[in-house]
Amino acid sequence: MSSAEPTSDLLKRVTAAACKAIAKHKDTAIQFGHAGASLGEETVHLPAPPPQVNKAAITKLRGISDALALRLRYHDDTIHQRHAPQGAEARAIYESIEQVRCESLGAQRLAGVSENLDALLEEKCRAKGYAGVTERKEADLPDVLGLLARQHLTGKAPPEAAKTMVDTWRQWLDKRLGREISKLAKMANDQEAFATQVAGVIEALDLVDDMATPSDSEDDNRDDDADDASEDQDDSGESEMEADGSMAGERGEGEMIDDGEGSDSDGDDFMAGEGDEEPAGPSQWDKPWMINDYSPGNAYRAYTTAFDEVIEAETLCEPDELERLRHQLDQQLSHLQGVVSRLANRLQRRLMALQTRSWDFDLEEGLLDSGRLARIIANPVHPLSFKLERDTEFRDTVVTLLIDNSGSMRGRPITVAAISADILARTLERCGVKVEILGFTTRSWKGGQAREQWVNDDKPKNPGRINDLRHIVYKSADTPWRRARKNLGLMLREGLLKENIDGEALLWAHQRLLSRPEQRRILMVISDGAPVDDATLSANPGNYLERHLREVIHWIETCSDVELTAIGIGHDVTRYYHRAVTLIDAEELGGTMMSELTELFDEDTGQSLRRRA
Repeated sequence: MSSAEPTSDLLKRVTAAACKAIAKHKDTAIQFGHAGASLGEETVHLPAPPPQVNKAAITKLRGISDALALRLRYHDDTIHQRHAPQGAEARAIYESIEQVRCESLGAQRLAGVSENLDALLEEKCRAKGYAGVTERKEADLPDVLGLLARQHLTGKAPPEAAKTMVDTWRQWLDKRLGREISKLAKMANDQEAFATQVAGVIEALDLVDDMATPSDSEDDNRDDDADDASEDQDDSGESEMEADGSMAGERGEGEMIDDGEGSDSDGDDFMAGEGDEEPAGPSQWDKPWMINDYSPGNAYRAYTTAFDEVIEAETLCEPDELERLRHQLDQQLSHLQGVVSRLANRLQRRLMALQTRSWDFDLEEGLLDSGRLARIIANPVHPLSFKLERDTEFRDTVVTLLIDNSGSMRGRPITVAAISADILARTLERCGVKVEILGFTTRSWKGGQAREQWVNDDKPKNPGRINDLRHIVYKSADTPWRRARKNLGLMLREGLLKENIDGEALLWAHQRLLSRPEQRRILMVISDGAPVDDATLSANPGNYLERHLREVIHWIETCSDVELTAIGIGHDVTRYYHRAVTLIDAEELGGTMMSELTELFDEDTGQSLRRRA
């Protein structure tokens, strides 16, 4: 080792070597700081070493590296996808317990790895605010089951920061699961048997509806085709997102909505038969199909939109409380501002460089170049020199940040999201790029007035979405940051974060972008989980919200000029979005946001240069 090797480089080299050794993948590429921590097909992305290297920082980095390496070593994605449940809640539980299986196998064999993973888990539980959880919330169930599975597989009790949360669930889970979860310990080395047993755990929790395929509401002949297509996709290694996306344009052939207003249907069937099929073709993309017009091919609907709201952030609480919440956010900002601000300054320099004026000189016509007049004085026969300003390659741009305001984001994730949005808005505003900051949640848990109306209507089958949306405007694109800064503190308000219906939120943000005059429109989604609304999922097929989200994403990515990118916090969003990054730790969010936007602007400049060439 060279004595002059920087500490950060040494840490990267040692961590990369350990990651490859644990994973037993010598050819795997290890990248640091590019786009947070994630696992690709051939690359492991790790966060950059922190500026202040200490024992805690090294342990955290090694914990993240070890978790990904063990996933790479012990996880077979083909088996995983074959047994994966369809519903969002069931899928989250399935993913959580599978990660525990991979980590437990490494922890039992390597004492150092075990210590790193324990330290990382303790910090994640503190960051998510689990120490203060005193009541059961369904958003916590995947993590709770993961901690209980870890206890059975490794013999280790939950971290102190999560002990109270686990204890609030333990008695309830013991009654429903019995010894089902304890059986996992004997199957850890057999992923096939393990996945089957996890399915039994999910079934014991009465989440069987979430695991059901759309066969309960679609034609039998379409079920067979879909199953065959799914198997083909698994065999070829295609992603689930591509499979669903390719079907989005075919939905018009076998699906119809009962509009609840005197249609010929008796309301028992959610989808219509072949006699109602619409002609396929480009015409079905000519209008935003996601508008709730109940036409054939539009498989998603809201039972009623009368109780939905789009609301300015400042109207949701009193000015004094908003001031207090902003002060609370500023206190948190001091801990994160250093690293994020450096990345923000890098992004600002990049954008300012793209907007720098440039000139062509020594032209025969244009503006007289006064800087070259001295040549004419020295040599009167020398011709006059003219110049012209080049067209800038930087297009007029607007960026929308759409932030998941669901209950699972509470604690550190929503705090980091608010801080990162704050810094990004200031940075882009200085560069002349307008920024809009939006949030989405629901007005109530487990359905609100919409569900009450549905109940009063004798609960017609397959009602569609039966919760009241709340879409929040924290900062509009035309509002200066200084006037909207207080609003971002609202994300920390207790009781604001409830459930998340991502598909309609994405459409709302997309429609707002389409009304903007800017040439380039970028939509960045920040979320930590799949769509979840208990009321809607209990009255419709288990994949109802998730399927709609996939269709919306597919439509935007293929038919709209809005550029869509997503960042998942502790949740794999790459199966939904074509351009996406998954983070293990919320602390990496700010840097990842800056990196993703920098790449987008760089790509745009490169494309413009290629077009000119």
